[in-house]
Parts: sequence; structure tokens; C-alpha cells
Amino acid sequence: MSRETWTVILVLGGIVAVATLAGAVVLALRVLRTRKLLGELGAGGKVAFYGALIYTVLPVDLLPDPIYLDDMGILAGALLYLTRLVHQRRAGRPGSLDHGVGADVRPLPPRGPDRTRTRR
Repeated sequence: MSRETWTVILVLGGIVAVATLAGAVVLALRVLRTRKLLGELGAGGKVAFYGALIYTVLPVDLLPDPIYLDDMGILAGALLYLTRLVHQRRAGRPGSLDHGVGADVRPLPPRGPDRTRTRR
């Protein structure tokens, strides 16, 4: 192959690596935002949260580090699991979560503008 072809391949590879890194960072930030809910999500939520972050930070991966697709998959899976736990908690089904001894089982208040407004 010519030198120009290799240059194009390297540039495209760099773009893909930067895009997957950006995706992994966005997912990691979203997972970090769920950190404030960890006390309410029980042991399963804590394992998913810390497991995903540890896998992302450690250098041992299924794929080499310039390819962050495995990290993105782990973070996305943890985010989906944590989101499901939060929705179950908000739906008022405290028995569906993994609570430890003495865990608070009060449902979270509903989110969003569910109050009606009247015009004056």
C-alpha cells in the first residue's frame, strides 16, 4: 500500500479512538452522577457502580486500550442496571431492590412537573 493509504488509515483510526474515548468518558460521567443514589440502591447497585468504574480504570481489558468499546459496554450496562434500580425505587417497590440490614425503604418523591398550574 502507498504512504497516502497508510496515512488515511492512521487518521481514521485516530478519529475512531478519540470518538470511543469521548463516549467512554460521557458514560463514566453519567455513572458517576448516580453515585449520590448508591445508599438507596443497595448492594447490587454498589457492585455495578464500583465494578464498572474499576474495570474502566484498570489497564486489564478485553480489547487493547485505544479501543474503548469494551469499557463503553461495561459502563452502559452498569448505567442501564442502575437506571432500572432507580425506576424500581421511584415506583415504590422497595422489595424489588437489594437492601441491606436497616436500609431505608421509603420511596423517592416523583420527579418532574406533575403539579397542575393555574393561570391568573
